Amino acid sequence: MNWAEIKKNDIANGEGVRTSLFVSGCRHHCKNCFNKITWDFNYGNPYTQETQQEILDSIDHYWINGLSLLGGEPFEPENQQEIIGLLKEFHKRFPEKNVWCYSGFTIEEITGKSTPQSRAFTEHSIEMLKLIDILVDGPFIEEKKNIMLKFRGSENQRVIDIKKTVENGEIVLYLD
Repeated sequence: MNWAEIKKNDIANGEGVRTSLFVSGCRHHCKNCFNKITWDFNYGNPYTQETQQEILDSIDHYWINGLSLLGGEPFEPENQQEIIGLLKEFHKRFPEKNVWCYSGFTIEEITGKSTPQSRAFTEHSIEMLKLIDILVDGPFIEEKKNIMLKFRGSENQRVIDIKKTVENGEIVLYLD
């Protein structure tokens, strides 16, 4: 996996102050994507143990609320395994902090409940999803763009509370 950017003290990609990891690689190619450069899986830098340590160290401050994953596409099959490793270490070190993930896939695609079955649904996708607290799902759709929306760019996207969704067995939207 490659990464495009690590934003420390980020206030734009989730609630509170966060560290945001922008992974490389995305096949969605949404019209007017804000981060087209990350479509290329080879863009940026290789993800290493040093990268992971830098991310975790940047979160180790009382004012940091958690980690955000963006892209590119975190749920592209090529990215899932590395992200799972990061998320496991994150939760060991910071059990009181949370993880936000922005994905162009819907939760139905990630969990294998879409027809046809999505490439996001892999042997790792459910495990990765369980390590996320808030999922902003769905592709950015230019025709549904709304700058008044909080934490999302287009009206088709949902901000889902994953823990409550798992608990209730149905999608529970995040109430900020």
